Amino acid sequence: MTRVVMGEFLKGEKNPKIIGVGESETKGIRHGYVVNFNDAVNSVKNAVAMAEKSSGGIKIKKAFVAINSTTLRSEISSGSATITKADMEVTNLDIKKALEESETNLNLGNRKIIQSFPLSFKLDGKEILGRPEGMHGSKLEVKNLFVTCSSQHLDDLLAVLAEAGVETIDITAASIAGSYIALSEKQKIVGSSLVNIGFETVSFAVFENGTPIYLHTFSIGSSDITNDIALGLKIPLEKAEILKTRNDAEEFSKKKLDEIIEARLSDIFELIDNHLKKIKRNELLPAGIVFIGGGSAITKLEDLSKSILKLPSKIGSTDFFGNVKTKLRDPAWYVVLGLVISSKNSENYNVGSFRGILKDIKNSLKSMTKQLMP
Repeated sequence: MTRVVMGEFLKGEKNPKIIGVGESETKGIRHGYVVNFNDAVNSVKNAVAMAEKSSGGIKIKKAFVAINSTTLRSEISSGSATITKADMEVTNLDIKKALEESETNLNLGNRKIIQSFPLSFKLDGKEILGRPEGMHGSKLEVKNLFVTCSSQHLDDLLAVLAEAGVETIDITAASIAGSYIALSEKQKIVGSSLVNIGFETVSFAVFENGTPIYLHTFSIGSSDITNDIALGLKIPLEKAEILKTRNDAEEFSKKKLDEIIEARLSDIFELIDNHLKKIKRNELLPAGIVFIGGGSAITKLEDLSKSILKLPSKIGSTDFFGNVKTKLRDPAWYVVLGLVISSKNSENYNVGSFRGILKDIKNSLKSMTKQLMP
């Protein structure tokens, strides 16, 4: 689904007031990239129009955007800078130079950076805690995590938004956006993972010391489970979709249904576990795994996750709305709600990098749009 949430920040209020909500079936997109330009544009237009109508007619011209393409992933690069001040005091300029070098040292190829997060700093070879500004030394080093995406896929998505009449203010990975709603600061500090189960993708981000340390997206999603159920039980897709999130199988064998669901979930969890092993965090995340996304309502999700990943596991929840009953409590909405929350604090975004992307795209947007038109 393509989802839109309009929020208004009122003076003295911690959380924004939700003033508009819209959703539309996503068409023209496969695994997070554009396959039919016009269908994708209409999906955005329909969701935006619904949100504008529910807000009482407020028009949406600009938006923060979350993406979940299968090419979305994290990469780590290091950089350094020689301290320039005569008294060897580290300044913001030194930090900026070290960060810029870490970006220069990254072999991007056909990829673009959408976000970056400093992971650690060293001053004269010794790791330092907190911000290096104001400390004294001769050489500053930084290890930086970059969230990158296929240039072509990103450009196509931005072209869709532009054609739909929406200017992109900034962009973030879906699993990072969702973390602003589903994970507490404590969970992010001690070590946790947010898994966003979408229709055709599963993305997960690992957090430690309050920042993402790893991110990856898989080309598998809850639709694969629906397809498996339809094939295994020889039933229509619509019926399979209902059974996927229900505990009773009615006239079907509950045992067979469970086996079908568990088989595909096991595939997903094994992929996640392999990547946790890659960064030496398998079975080592004290705050465990939190699931969001439309697929987080799948039967047996939590139990199977605990069994395979051997980590605390739960479906994401939020106190964002207090006691108010709303469909937005559904974890399927957490990514777009996270965008609203994080939009208040520009430091959550690497605005500089993204504005560079927009500058690169601006000149070629018209011709690219024409090429994508059938």
